[in-house]
Amino acid sequence: MASIHPTAVIGPDVTLGKDVQVGPYCVLDGTVSIGEGTRLISHVVVGGHTAIGKHCTIYPFASLGHAPQDLKYKGEASQLVIGDHTVIREHVTMNPGTETGVMVTRVGSHCLFMVASHVAHDCQIGDYVILANNATLGGHVEVGDHCIIGGLAAVHQFVRIGQHAIIGGMSGVEHDVIPFGSVMGERANLAGLNLVGMKRRGFDRDTIHGLRNAYKMLFEDADGTLAERAQKTRSAYGTIPEVTQILGFVDDKGSRSLCVPKISTDTPQAA
Repeated sequence: MASIHPTAVIGPDVTLGKDVQVGPYCVLDGTVSIGEGTRLISHVVVGGHTAIGKHCTIYPFASLGHAPQDLKYKGEASQLVIGDHTVIREHVTMNPGTETGVMVTRVGSHCLFMVASHVAHDCQIGDYVILANNATLGGHVEVGDHCIIGGLAAVHQFVRIGQHAIIGGMSGVEHDVIPFGSVMGERANLAGLNLVGMKRRGFDRDTIHGLRNAYKMLFEDADGTLAERAQKTRSAYGTIPEVTQILGFVDDKGSRSLCVPKISTDTPQAA
């Protein structure tokens, strides 16, 4: 049986799984389903067409599933889907998809959304993702598994962030970030690889060494175009699965250009 505080308001189309806990002053209204063992601590508001998975924890004043902040939204029955074992802290906002997108915003499992982070309409977020305090994703952003987005960082709409990437705090990300990449800056540039993250997750020494060499060939070699350097990198390091993930990401061009290292001020610039 679900445990529902007497001050909570539960709409007629809400479905609660086994052992769900709905704390004081929560409001659940719309086509909402909440999976087994999930806990809404207090003052949580969930609306729209929202599905929350099992064993999640949602903290006070989170707002999930309400109309996206998109002037093109016309009330279509789009969805917000959240996976299992995800923690959503205070004042987090997540919006459903739109008709001009994919009609669903997806959030993976085992994620952590810290205070006041925001997931906009049509975002697609993988598993084990962390958004630190006040991190903001624009509409249609894609975030791969095991990514970390630092506090006060903002990601432009339609940007893709590859798996195992890390975004530095207070960064403005306007361009696609390669898997395993590390970016930072007011207008973020690629600053290398997420070496600390890879070591923490148990990547072996040979894999990390191969990734570093491939990165240098792709982004630090001055010879040829990016496509030519990618082909050269594929020939040299294409047997390493993690390198092929980066190359596949580069080949699969999105609507945004690729985030690349900052050009040194000592390098002569073309007029």
